[in-house]
Amino acid sequence: MSHALKQVFNKDKTFRPKRKFEPGTQRFELHKKAQASLNAGLDLKVAVQLPPGEEQNDWVAVHVVDFFNRINLIYGTISDYCTEQSCPVMSGGPKYEYRWQDEHKYRKPTALSAPQYMNLLMDWIEVQINNEDIFPTNVGTPFPRNFLPVVKKILSRLFRVFVHVYIHHFDRITQMGSEAHVNTCYKHFYYFVKEFNLIDTKELEPLKEMTSRMCH
Repeated sequence: MSHALKQVFNKDKTFRPKRKFEPGTQRFELHKKAQASLNAGLDLKVAVQLPPGEEQNDWVAVHVVDFFNRINLIYGTISDYCTEQSCPVMSGGPKYEYRWQDEHKYRKPTALSAPQYMNLLMDWIEVQINNEDIFPTNVGTPFPRNFLPVVKKILSRLFRVFVHVYIHHFDRITQMGSEAHVNTCYKHFYYFVKEFNLIDTKELEPLKEMTSRMCH
């Protein structure tokens, strides 16, 4: 990572505190394995593949937490420019508007500003990944039946952050000289969700043209 980029991404601009893996746990080892393959400059398509002998749910869990941390960081760098005034609607261009729905306050899909949506989204994901019943951290504790449905929901909602950032704030990312980093993060995310079939193809439509150029 270039020095300028390091400065950008080391500022405490993470939207949320980073979720860390406990050293000594299987997840921590898998996380190190995933990082090592990325750092070795492996083709991202290969880097996302399940390592021999590993459990798929463990591999998916590690990546979900990692993507949450990275996408948080990306949004954190432009969050000052994503305001109620600049982004009164959470959208990806004129064709795509994303509404928020949850089990508590917003039981019906509700139109919100992008910053409101992002706040609710990051809070919601944090609750999911810190919930031992969904993301068990102890080796040998089985994953629940609803693990993959929850993961798919998390990832499809994180994809919307990419959509919003690319369509509404990419000039800012470019000004900061961070586009290579964001593009790599996006490619990694895209290859991962495709490898394990974790996001519906129609959800990926808003960035379809860009993706076909970037991810051959």
